Amino acid sequence: MTTTHPAGPPGADEDAILADITAMIAQVLEDDGLDGTEVGTQTRFGRDLEFESIDLVTLAGHLEARYGRDVNFAEFVTSMELDDIIELTVGRLVEHVAGCLKSAEAA
Repeated sequence: MTTTHPAGPPGADEDAILADITAMIAQVLEDDGLDGTEVGTQTRFGRDLEFESIDLVTLAGHLEARYGRDVNFAEFVTSMELDDIIELTVGRLVEHVAGCLKSAEAA
């Protein structure tokens, strides 16, 4: 996996980000696997993927390795209520990453 996001046109490609995040999820769950779970924008980390807090920390590391410090997962999560974290969807994370990358490109 590359360590930085390739420069692209303004507006990060959400399909590419979804593919990246899906691959990261598979890596985080490598011991348990996805067990045939289809990962999409409505997939919830807690209920559908059974992520635990350590899994979110590991995912945060993968996000930073892939996209750099422009995508601050910890800051994103700390801005949420507990219920929002529990119900966090892959799509919401994709939107966050895309927004961070767009902001970084504009800077």
